[in-house]
Amino acid sequence: MNVMVAGGAGYIGSHAVKQLIEAGHRVIVVDNLYRGHAEAVDPRAEFHEVDLAATDVLAGLLRDCAIDCAMHFAALAYVGESVTEPLAYYDNNIGGTLSMLKAMHAAGVKRMVFSSTCATYGEPEQTPIVETMRQEPINPYGWSKWCVERILTDCGAANKGFSFVSLRYFNVAGTAADGSLGEDHDPETHLIPVVLLAALGQREKVTVFGTDYPTPDGTCIRDYIHVEDLCAAHIRAMEVLQPGDTRFYNLGIGRGYSVKEVIDSARRVTRRDIRVDYGDRRPGDPAILFANADKIRRELGWSAKYTKIDDIVATAWNWFAKHPRGYGE
Repeated sequence: MNVMVAGGAGYIGSHAVKQLIEAGHRVIVVDNLYRGHAEAVDPRAEFHEVDLAATDVLAGLLRDCAIDCAMHFAALAYVGESVTEPLAYYDNNIGGTLSMLKAMHAAGVKRMVFSSTCATYGEPEQTPIVETMRQEPINPYGWSKWCVERILTDCGAANKGFSFVSLRYFNVAGTAADGSLGEDHDPETHLIPVVLLAALGQREKVTVFGTDYPTPDGTCIRDYIHVEDLCAAHIRAMEVLQPGDTRFYNLGIGRGYSVKEVIDSARRVTRRDIRVDYGDRRPGDPAILFANADKIRRELGWSAKYTKIDDIVATAWNWFAKHPRGYGE
């Protein structure tokens, strides 16, 4: 297929581009490089530095490149930032998607794979989380993704030929196993990179927020899905989409690891000391979040290959040890 990857210079998008090309697809990357890295774009892909707000430019690319499917990763994704800058999140995450959908409509492209999030569930009443549970986000980031899911559903109802799949991520982690791609955010908020940067001396310490949760070791438990497993799910979902399909899937490994377990794993993998400070809980942090991913296993035959935290951390360490300052190294 001819696939347009919006946000293909970002962490997840760049890994998806690599996998798409290796699966035999032609890839056109569009990214404004606001938080992406040109160095992360696979040289085998066709790259265009374009903002999603440029509807007419996108429509021209979709037509000229005979795109079969749009894969959409281009979003702002810091929960805390979304609380302090909600307009930026609604403008980029919702407005950008609307622009892309208008461009797709103009170009006659009727297939989308959308990067959603478990943040649409808010604070669930129980775990594991299944797709049919109530969605009630607790921050603008989650609401922006929920709103796009609603828009996609309405587009599907209005145009029976339009199809989409919305993939609700849990905690994405790890890097390309061959060391060719990594994770480089500024600021970095993901736990595994933060811990590994501390192991490298790029950070003084790791702060653990809360040690009195109702979990075995008192710290929060989260579901960590490897980025390569995540991207494989995107490709599988794209390849099975039929006209009129409206699909929603959780992407996780179906179990969680605590903050302390992740830190202990990093110590084992890196064989380095990692300084840890313990602080108070952060408001709105649920004790336990992990996915029930039975639906995508049952319907698409997808399952995570990386399920052991040491294996996930080891791929990330392979990148960070060689690129302690990210793509700018």
